Amino acid sequence: MALIALAADKGSPGVTTAAVALAAVWPRRVLLAETDPAGGDLVYRSAAAHGGPLNPNTGMLSIAATARRGLVPDQLWDHVQPLSGGLEVLVGLGIAEQAAGLAGLWPTLGHAFASLADSPNAAADVIADCGRISGDTPAVELFPHASLVLLLSRTEPESLARVRDRAAALAGRLHGGPRGAASLANPVIGVVLIADTGTAGKLASQVNDMLVHAQTGARVVGTIADDPAGADQLAGRRRGRLDKSLLIRSARKVAADINQQYGAAWAASAQANQAPQAPHAQQNHHAPQTHHAQPAQHVPHQHPGQTQGHAGAGT
Repeated sequence: MALIALAADKGSPGVTTAAVALAAVWPRRVLLAETDPAGGDLVYRSAAAHGGPLNPNTGMLSIAATARRGLVPDQLWDHVQPLSGGLEVLVGLGIAEQAAGLAGLWPTLGHAFASLADSPNAAADVIADCGRISGDTPAVELFPHASLVLLLSRTEPESLARVRDRAAALAGRLHGGPRGAASLANPVIGVVLIADTGTAGKLASQVNDMLVHAQTGARVVGTIADDPAGADQLAGRRRGRLDKSLLIRSARKVAADINQQYGAAWAASAQANQAPQAPHAQQNHHAPQTHHAQPAQHVPHQHPGQTQGHAGAGT
């Protein structure tokens, strides 16, 4: 299991929507972390499991004090809130100014997120919504600890040019220089296109050729449907069978493809890194519960009108 970081170069391609959709259909236990230094959205649009609002003070804001004293991966669960659909979320900052409280702590968080996969009590993948990034964005300090960095892009020419250049810049920062293929270095840099389903396949092939030709070290790992109606359902703003939406169906395919290609290697790495559990280790309330065995339940198709912890298409 692994840390998967999602980000975009500029604009609003739908990073939060994609992160929530992928987490909702992820085949293993997953923690969705809002790590955008500019602030998160879910606290304003989401319902907690108890039916009330999420607590804005429990999440990235509360973890700052803990992390300054050192952070054991299982401590992450002390700052997590479950959404009404069952998805476990580390709520983001309220405003950008609060990011100052995390100064110097991003590598610590990245290590904890990545190491959560090795927890003997409550192992989980982490999907981190890093929002929009640039060269000086502190969330980039999470990336060296990730197994996969996914750059999201729409398909306008300027968006594709930006994602190509951002992928090349990240390859230089993370890998020490350009690469001909993403498999040559870790973390893998992938591109997810937000595209119309009718043209997604052809576009993905063309963009992949562009990324390879430019020696960015990145490759297209999948496409997520440009589905405003599905995004509204995910955000609880519209009724409908969310599990049948193009958004969720395409996210499920991307999640399956990622896990098919990389899952075995991640699992082997986690098993190799996992220390033997001490005899006195407690099986506390962080241990996985029965309802986590069916990740598909995160998709709230049983109650399509609920506002279940999801951001809209523009973030």
